[in-house]
Amino acid sequence: MKAMVFRAVGQPLTLEERPDPSPEKGEIRVRVEACAVCRTDLHVIDGDLHNPKHPVIPGHEIVGIVDAIGPDVHDHRIGERVGVPWLGHTCGHCAYCLADRENLCDFPLFTGYTRDGGFATHVIADAAFAFSMENFSDPVAAAPLMCAGLIGWRSLRMAGDGKRLGLYGFGAAAHIIAQVCIWQGREIYGFTRPGDIEAQKFARSLGAHWSGGSDEPPPQELDAAIIFAPVGALVPIALKAVRKGGRVVCGGIHMSDIPQFPYDILWEEREIRSVSNLTRGDAHEFLAIAPKANVHTTTTVYPLARANEALADLRAGRFSGAAVLVP
Repeated sequence: MKAMVFRAVGQPLTLEERPDPSPEKGEIRVRVEACAVCRTDLHVIDGDLHNPKHPVIPGHEIVGIVDAIGPDVHDHRIGERVGVPWLGHTCGHCAYCLADRENLCDFPLFTGYTRDGGFATHVIADAAFAFSMENFSDPVAAAPLMCAGLIGWRSLRMAGDGKRLGLYGFGAAAHIIAQVCIWQGREIYGFTRPGDIEAQKFARSLGAHWSGGSDEPPPQELDAAIIFAPVGALVPIALKAVRKGGRVVCGGIHMSDIPQFPYDILWEEREIRSVSNLTRGDAHEFLAIAPKANVHTTTTVYPLARANEALADLRAGRFSGAAVLVP
């Protein structure tokens, strides 16, 4: 197999050839068809997330074909298309797992972080954390659903049922979940980097009721806001934009420090919540809803060997939607 491997902060990923891995008990091997590039991959590579597996193959938005099955696997078959997400394994016995909150497991493994991921031609996955993608015919289009879509869905559930929803940072997650919101009958207000006219046009092309820079107030009070950009300074900005009783959801795994802000913008029962990982229930719900909502992903394709270029383009905001690596 070939893989783009992360070895140290400050160094580019290196293309390496390795023996094909073999699945062990409860595992499957997946021949990768496509792996989307997530901002979390940047956080791993830039050292924002501590204690990754060293070395590690990044990538956790994986779609591919099962080509080997380990012992005691009964829910998958050779030739099946599956998706492999960020949450790669949970212990099943800690207090959180037993309370149906496996996203908060005390002893988890994360794909592309603490176990090898999909910036490769093959990946080993826990069979229990691989989802059937038989209803998705295009692996490139489906790959961003496995994190941008899933964490967007969990963030949306946390945001509540309000009609007017602000999305701060109109990248991969926002462009997917905006389509779900519009299908649900909500109004989307898209916030981009100040002056990013192309991103604002992109938001409007997907049906956003309004779009503008994050330094602009929305034309109406919001019922809730989701912050996908890893920028802590957006928290007080979003709080000012939501109505009394409104909620601000931080949808990223890492965010710069939140600056001090006056209590009066939190008062009147406004809330701030974070979203952590996902559950298998989230995945089953969202993968059933995405086709009904006619979700279409906007993708820029890179060959596997150009993973460093894809990461640099993501960091600089050089494309709309999601980058996808194809072996």
